[in-house]
Amino acid sequence: MIVIDGTDTPLGRLASYAAKELLKGESVVIVNAENIVISGDPDFVYKRYKHRIDLVTHRNPQVNSPKYPRTVTGIVKRTVRGMLPRWRKRGREALKRLEVWRGIPKEYQDIEPIKLNTRLPRFYIRLGDLAKRLGGW
Repeated sequence: MIVIDGTDTPLGRLASYAAKELLKGESVVIVNAENIVISGDPDFVYKRYKHRIDLVTHRNPQVNSPKYPRTVTGIVKRTVRGMLPRWRKRGREALKRLEVWRGIPKEYQDIEPIKLNTRLPRFYIRLGDLAKRLGGW
C-alpha cells in the first residue's frame, strides 16, 4: 500500500504517479486532497471547470448530460480515472484500489506518506478552494 501526501503537489503529476502505481498492482491512498494544486490562473481554472459542469444536452439534460464531480475527492478520482484504461479489466481493477481522502484518516496516521518532489507553480489554485467555488465543499 502506498500513501501519497497531496499537499502542494500539482494534480496532473500526482494523478500520473498514482495511475502508474495502480497499474503495477499497488493499492494507492491519497491523503490531504484539499491541498492539491492546479496550475494556472485561478479564475481561468474555475471558469474551465464551471463550463464543464454546466454542459447540458437538449434531449434530456438530467439524464444524458455528462456528470462532472464538484467535490475534492471526486475531482482527484476523475483525473486518475482519465489516466487508466478503464474499459479493460486491468484498468477497472486498478481504479478499485484507489482511495482519496480529505485530511488524514486515523488508520493512515501512523504510515509515513510519500511526498512527491515537485515545485509549486507560480500561479495555482488549491483543490479545496476550487471545490468551494464550484459548490461541492
